[in-house]
Amino acid sequence: MDPEGVALPPRLLSTPRSFSSSGSLYFRQKDQVIPNTSIKVFREIPSLRQWRRKQLHDYRSVGLVPTMGALHEGHLSLIRLAAEENSSVVVSIYVNPTQFGVHEDLASYPKTWAKDIEMLRDLDRELAADGGKMGKIAAVFAPTTEEMYPSGRPSQEVDGKGSFVTITPVGEVLEGASRPTFFRGVATVCMKLFNIVTPEKVYFGQKDVQQTVVIKKMVKDFCIDTQVVVGETQREFDGLAMSSRNVYLGTRRRRVATVLSKVLRVAETGYLRGYRTRDELLGPAGELAKLLLMEQHQLRPEERVKFEIDYISLADPETMQEVEEVDETKGAILSGAVKMLPVESPQPGEDLGSSGGPPVRLIDNIILKPVRL
Repeated sequence: MDPEGVALPPRLLSTPRSFSSSGSLYFRQKDQVIPNTSIKVFREIPSLRQWRRKQLHDYRSVGLVPTMGALHEGHLSLIRLAAEENSSVVVSIYVNPTQFGVHEDLASYPKTWAKDIEMLRDLDRELAADGGKMGKIAAVFAPTTEEMYPSGRPSQEVDGKGSFVTITPVGEVLEGASRPTFFRGVATVCMKLFNIVTPEKVYFGQKDVQQTVVIKKMVKDFCIDTQVVVGETQREFDGLAMSSRNVYLGTRRRRVATVLSKVLRVAETGYLRGYRTRDELLGPAGELAKLLLMEQHQLRPEERVKFEIDYISLADPETMQEVEEVDETKGAILSGAVKMLPVESPQPGEDLGSSGGPPVRLIDNIILKPVRL
């Protein structure tokens, strides 16, 4: 179930239930644990901070893996990485409302709390059996919105009021241009999580590459004593970047969803062959995108998949500003976004994806590494 304001399923916790003053099922007992593990589940900030002080006293380093739930292999790879480098790993599960725009998919965002807990339990067993890992999953932090925003949830409007962290100009381009409140919400909730958990290291996936650049800048500019670690993008067998939003695609759109990774690979191939200018790299990528879309339009309505390329970017790896030519000492970031439109002429019994197959916006990127110092 949704960790936001809803009780944990009783079969997944070893403590009894109680009712909060608001009437929602809520756990107040200390030392909640996932059965058959030592993983504690914290819902309130004071109890987590008390636990964190003990880790500090015992000289146990803490790594934080922030998530919005709907866990997949990409998240698990970050947790494994955190367990290699820290004594205790904290996984936060919180669907943060302030990073969603007014008309975005907050209500329908996949919420799979019971499954998430089971995945963490299984991973905990895997880590325990792996003698090469330094640490373990020690805690899950699953707060309510009331806990995270004690003065009330800030507005999702672009000009909304509230206590925000805004990182510019890197947060205003690309994803920030398409979703103007997104990075404001991300930076705000991450600042809160960093203040609450005070991790030595925090782990993000490369798939959300602009997010990692924003967070690194925030950590630097606000003198936050934590190290940002970026884990490699985890992909499906056909190259599609793993994402919690992939559940919306359904069978037909899932087959075509690799369009973005294919387009970016064309540009990467050009870079590996020695091309450096924007036209040389993005020109062939754009042509492939047009060709793939044309192929879909030639199919019958009950077979085709329509999509829209939002952007294809060639950007500076530190600022996310567009570049005309790749600096070989810095490399660059190839990134893009595609909007998969709802299935046209759905057939009886066709798998349309979770929530009936709404429009799905997918992002992906490739790091063009420096070739000389």
